[in-house]
Amino acid sequence: MAVTYQGKDYRLVMFDLDDTLAPSKSPMADDMVALMRRMLDQSLGCIISGGRFEQFAAQVLARLGTFDSIGNLHLMPTCGTQYVRWSGSEWETVYAEYLTDDEKSRTLAVLETGAKELGLWETETWGPILEDRGSQITFSALGQAAPVEAKAAWDPDGVKKESLRAHAAARLTDLEVRSGGSTSVDVTKKGIDKAYGARKLMDILDLGTGDILFFGDRLDEGGNDRPVLDLGIESIAVDGWQDTYAKLSAIVDG
Repeated sequence: MAVTYQGKDYRLVMFDLDDTLAPSKSPMADDMVALMRRMLDQSLGCIISGGRFEQFAAQVLARLGTFDSIGNLHLMPTCGTQYVRWSGSEWETVYAEYLTDDEKSRTLAVLETGAKELGLWETETWGPILEDRGSQITFSALGQAAPVEAKAAWDPDGVKKESLRAHAAARLTDLEVRSGGSTSVDVTKKGIDKAYGARKLMDILDLGTGDILFFGDRLDEGGNDRPVLDLGIESIAVDGWQDTYAKLSAIVDG
C-alpha cells in the first residue's frame, strides 16, 4: 500500500490537524472526510498534533466513523507523547508519557505568572486558558474554544506567543517549551516535538523517513511542524485545509 508523489511511493501520509486537515478546533469538512477515507484505502495515515485525544475524536473520528480501512489511521495526540490506534473494536492508547505532578504545577505557575507579567493574560476568554493534557500543559491565550477569527486577530505576527514561550523556556529548563497553535504555548517532557513523535511511529511501524509524506501549515523556521521537515521527511507546506485538500486529492485521485 502506498501513494505516489513526484514519482516516489510513500507508505504513510502524516498530517498536522488544526489549519491543515480542519479549521482550528473545528470538525473536518465533508470533502476532507471523503478524501481521507479514499486515502486510507491506499496507504497508512497518521495525525500528529498538540491537541489531546478528545480533540482528535471530535474533529476527526466522529466525522470519519468506522469503515474497513480505519485501522490504517494512527493518532499521535500532544505531539507524539501519546499514541492511539484502532484495536478492531475501539481506540486504544499504546503509550502515554505523562508529566509528573511537580512538572505540571511548576509549568502552570510559570505560564500564568509569565502571561500576567507580559500583559497576555486575557479576562474575556472562551474556556480555560491553561489545560492539563496529561502529557502536555497548554496555554491558550483566548481559551480552548476560542473562534478561529478571534485567534487569528490576537497575535497575527506571533510576537506575543513567542514572548511567553521564551519567558517560560528560561524558567523551565528541564522541560520542552514550544509554540503550539496560533495562540498557544505547549510544554512537554524534554526533547519532545513532532519529530519525536514521528521517530516513535517509525519504530512502531518499521518505517524510514523516506516512507513518510507530511502535510503541515507551520513548516517555517520556529513553526511547530518544522521538526518533521528537519528530520528529513518529505514535507508539503499548506495554508488551510482547502489547500491540503487540493494537494492531497491530486495525489490520491491523480
